[in-house]
Amino acid sequence: MAKKNLDGGDLLIRCLLNEGVKHIFGITGGELLRIYDAVYRFGRDEGIDTIMVRHEQNGAHAADAYARATGEIGVCMGTVGPGVMHLIPAVASAWADSIPLLVIGAQVAKIFDNTGIIQGYIDQIAVMKPITKIQIRVEEPSEIPEAVQKAIKTALSGRRGPVYLEFRETALVRTASEDNLKKIQDPNQYRQEHRPKAKNEDVKATVNLLKMAEKPLIIAGGGVIASKASEELIRLSTNYMIPAGTTVNGVGSISRDKNTFVGSMFTVNALRTAASNADIILSFGCKWDYTTLFGDAPFWKKDQKIIQVDIDSSEIGKNRPVEVGIVADAKSVISQLLLEMENSLPKEKITEWSEWNDYLQDFYEGELKQIEKFLKSEKKPIPPQRLVLEIYNFFPPETIYTIDGGDIMAFSHMYVSYFSRFPRSYLYPSGMGHLGVGLPYAIGAKLAKPNTPIVAITGDGAFLFSAQELDTAVRYNLPIICIISNNSCWSMIKGNQDINFDKRYCDTDLPPTDYAKIAESYGCYAEHVVNPEDLTGAFQRAIDSNKPAVIDVEVAFEINPARRMFDLYKKSKGLYG
Repeated sequence: MAKKNLDGGDLLIRCLLNEGVKHIFGITGGELLRIYDAVYRFGRDEGIDTIMVRHEQNGAHAADAYARATGEIGVCMGTVGPGVMHLIPAVASAWADSIPLLVIGAQVAKIFDNTGIIQGYIDQIAVMKPITKIQIRVEEPSEIPEAVQKAIKTALSGRRGPVYLEFRETALVRTASEDNLKKIQDPNQYRQEHRPKAKNEDVKATVNLLKMAEKPLIIAGGGVIASKASEELIRLSTNYMIPAGTTVNGVGSISRDKNTFVGSMFTVNALRTAASNADIILSFGCKWDYTTLFGDAPFWKKDQKIIQVDIDSSEIGKNRPVEVGIVADAKSVISQLLLEMENSLPKEKITEWSEWNDYLQDFYEGELKQIEKFLKSEKKPIPPQRLVLEIYNFFPPETIYTIDGGDIMAFSHMYVSYFSRFPRSYLYPSGMGHLGVGLPYAIGAKLAKPNTPIVAITGDGAFLFSAQELDTAVRYNLPIICIISNNSCWSMIKGNQDINFDKRYCDTDLPPTDYAKIAESYGCYAEHVVNPEDLTGAFQRAIDSNKPAVIDVEVAFEINPARRMFDLYKKSKGLYG
């Protein structure tokens, strides 16, 4: 459907098509209508579409998951005032985890500033500043191509992250020219994938430290995933028999199918033992925050030497001093190390490190027996351990899991270490730990990978943060499976009250809601499961339905081991006096 005059909305969609954007997640609004009209008239025919969610926050979460699943930029949108404000929690989560997100916001025309016009009195640029890499306001159509290019280049460069692009209504409704269209450049003309390398002296210093190492350990984080360095990391670990663990954001960069893997959660004995006994730590693209227990006692030793590689200089030495700090791309540095080690590392070190690795691998045997015990448990309500293990056992290895916040997250993290994973197959907002991401993440992941099974693991509390997105899944015919661990409480907080407040449970119990009935009302396939032997049958029926599905599982309230570990750390720091 052509029209006579090209406007700013048309120009923006042309820019996004040029960048390969396929989906824009959000809810329409008056100031955004030129964008939606451009999608309607020509965008869909040329490969871009809007995905209407039921809350802007969930749209941004879905765009975040799209980026996590693909490595490409996710795009979300909110109209002026409430629409943009609703995006904030999800944008903050993407910021915390270095996820490339193009956040599009509308703003009233400048002529209405300070007039009291509805929704137009918030300084949205100021609100977005702490949680985005760059904020650009566009006043006229002629500015759009350069603004889009600058924003996307910034989002994908260095330490990745969200960027904010705000359109005054004038920028979208006014006429654009053919000269404006000519400003749209091929992405290869203005941005290239840049992989900064380590200085040669830092590579040599690292290998010299490894020559002295008796018990080296690799810790891989989200930076390994972002730089597509999994293959190089696996080669470094398995060729030289260096035990390797990951953070939550690094899950899949190396996993249980490799004989040097020691875990992705510090509740795993092999990883915890490695951390407390290693003498040299190779840290690739991971933050030394709570996901690595801050590199602090009692889980780590103060005399361990840390070699830290990160694209972001501000992460070097945070919470833990380093012996060698390298500001560079993980893939480039690991490739450099492999070359230098091949040339100068004594081969007998491999034999020595093999014995260290064998010692750590032995810890898995006892833990695997524990897994068998939980899988055979006939307890009711179902232990959360059995639920998670049944999920990991049943669904195929290529499944992408989207993990919601709360206690079921901790159990999911705990047991993912015993199953093979691949990069970008385990999506969790580790920086913010948001509740409510499971379902919108699953929607974004399914749109990113339509032929891949997508399973959301959520809790009953977290599920109701975004349950309305079942409507979105049904409208777009997305056969995702949402599995609810339902223990009728805010179990993460209830566990804290159990340990530290003598079981004074205040505002942590929830009613025994049947979420399967809610899901059925949206048109989903749904089951309510009480008996452990019924789990796998329910999973199969959900798959066979070929519809969005919800499996509501009654589970027991149990305090997860991570809760106790975190309390131990806090006590070691003197928090409780």
